[in-house]
Amino acid sequence: MRFMSTPYHAAARAIRLLPLAIALAGAAAAAPTLAAELSPPAQARVQAPGFYRMMLGSFEVTALSDGTVAVPLDQLLHNPPADTARRLAQAHLGTRAETSINAFLIHTGSHLALVDTGAGDLFGQAGGQLLDSIRAAGYRPEDIDTVLLTHIHADHSGGLTRQGKRMFPSADIRVSQRDVDFWLNPANAGKVAKEERHSFADSEAALRPYIEAGRLKPFDGETELLPGIRAVSGAGHTPGHTLYEVQSEGKKMVLWGDLIHAQDVQFAKPGVTIRFDVDAAAAAKQRLARMDEAARQGWLVGAAHIRFPGLGYVRRDGAGYAWQPVPYSLAGLKPAAAPAR
Repeated sequence: MRFMSTPYHAAARAIRLLPLAIALAGAAAAAPTLAAELSPPAQARVQAPGFYRMMLGSFEVTALSDGTVAVPLDQLLHNPPADTARRLAQAHLGTRAETSINAFLIHTGSHLALVDTGAGDLFGQAGGQLLDSIRAAGYRPEDIDTVLLTHIHADHSGGLTRQGKRMFPSADIRVSQRDVDFWLNPANAGKVAKEERHSFADSEAALRPYIEAGRLKPFDGETELLPGIRAVSGAGHTPGHTLYEVQSEGKKMVLWGDLIHAQDVQFAKPGVTIRFDVDAAAAAKQRLARMDEAARQGWLVGAAHIRFPGLGYVRRDGAGYAWQPVPYSLAGLKPAAAPAR
């Protein structure tokens, strides 16, 4: 027999569906609130701590970022601007390229040495992150016993001092006597590009507190400054521009300082110089010789203005050279596990 619907049955069905209708209405009303609760937090817009660590024999090497600075390479490089623009475009860069400011911390086991100190406050909003990077890497500025300057330019020595205070109070400052004689003598201002003349006042401000504390200790010529760390001449970019050779357990790294500024141009064309070179011809000669040396010997290289962490190898590439960054690695960083008993 076919079931016949009645007003009673319809009312009963409506009553049974009432809880579902109430729930659906409540969900619809709550939807905007739930959506708001599930929206993401504000964008963080901060970069990861600026350090990268690797082992060189028994030495711990930590590349440190002082940040970046944007520079108009098409105006600064002594190279046809169109060629500079083309090479930078191939690397997805504009002519005003963001350039890394790198420093390197070397723990030898008996010494903690910092190579270069970044720009400090001298570049305004650019750079100035080195102290934060040191702390993020697990050290304190007070732990550093030696600062090795490749040369006295603002983005290498500016971080020594802030507001007249030494940022590395336990450290001796080692730098070529030739650079000290040049940059601490304002009479030499006419020997550099107009844009570089501020470096004389910057140098005085950065180094004076260390001079007064008896902590500035210049060196002459090529010499071993710490066991396993040797200063070698790289003169050209500045009169006392210095490279540091670091060796441990048969492994070797050469820290280039400002041997190169624009990796996307100068590896392929080592003869291209930059306006900041005090002696451009000597700087070009040094770059070509050191690139050839690194390519032939297979040494690890660290550089101040190669993209962070600025560690890698050089290889021949046609008439020029190419850069091979080190791969990310955890090798050697964790102590060996204790033997099972």
